[in-house]
Amino acid sequence: MTGAAGAVAAQAGAGRTAAAGPGAGAPASATEQARAAGLVAPRARTAAARPRGVSLALRTLGPLALLAAWQLSAATGALTPDVLASPGQVLQAVRELWGNGQLADALSTSLTRAALGLLFGAGAGLVLGVVTGFFRLGEELLDSAVQVLRTVPFLALVPLFMVWFGITETAKIALIGVATSFPMYVSASGGVRNTDRKLVEAMRSFGLSRWAIVREVVLPGALPALLSGLRLSMTLSVIALIAAEEINSTEGIGYLMAQAQNFSRTDVLAVCILIYGLLGLAADGAVRVLERALMPWRPARARTGAGR
Repeated sequence: MTGAAGAVAAQAGAGRTAAAGPGAGAPASATEQARAAGLVAPRARTAAARPRGVSLALRTLGPLALLAAWQLSAATGALTPDVLASPGQVLQAVRELWGNGQLADALSTSLTRAALGLLFGAGAGLVLGVVTGFFRLGEELLDSAVQVLRTVPFLALVPLFMVWFGITETAKIALIGVATSFPMYVSASGGVRNTDRKLVEAMRSFGLSRWAIVREVVLPGALPALLSGLRLSMTLSVIALIAAEEINSTEGIGYLMAQAQNFSRTDVLAVCILIYGLLGLAADGAVRVLERALMPWRPARARTGAGR
């Protein structure tokens, strides 16, 4: 009985060896064994990257189709000038506003407001995020209060800021600052908390101070999260700018919109809306360029989020 069992086992082993093919006698690696057992998923194939020109052409198809539909609607009378001006009329309005200097002055004012608000807001969010993410005492003292404030829509603060600061530039910049601070705070705090604690302890064993560890280890490790927070903050700076310039502005893109509304100039209104959209697009593009400069080791798909 024992001999028969041994013969069956030998035949089964020979069958497995023959099925494995040449080189089956070599010991399989741990990864191969795990994959054969179904414990490791097979590596997914990486899609071949499209040529840059093809990718750029595909990205422009959507805007071009929208522009063509807009022009067609205006040409057939489906869109009348009192509803929305045609692309040609909008282009003529751009020439008019740029020629008399109104557009350049308004754009400069709006960009200054957005930049100052972003500087103060993102800077405050970064500092608070590092303090609460790295220091236990900072988290216990500050995080709950910040989380409560984060749930308040920044538009709800407009009346309060008008009482505090009046109808001034300070109120507008403060509103943008509040709107941009919380995305950076959340990203910075999470990025700092996810820093490798073993690496931090190793740096402490070398005698580095806490702030030296933050500067040399924590901030570089949290860089992807910080850039993600910056992208959200820059986008919100444009959204908050639109709201801030509704506070009785006397200059800026919002002022141009108010004047155009009073005179039913849909061409100028379209120009201002397009400028706000282009500002948001430019802000996102600036962060992408910054990502490529600061994190060249990351794949393009991981940086830009392509394929989501």
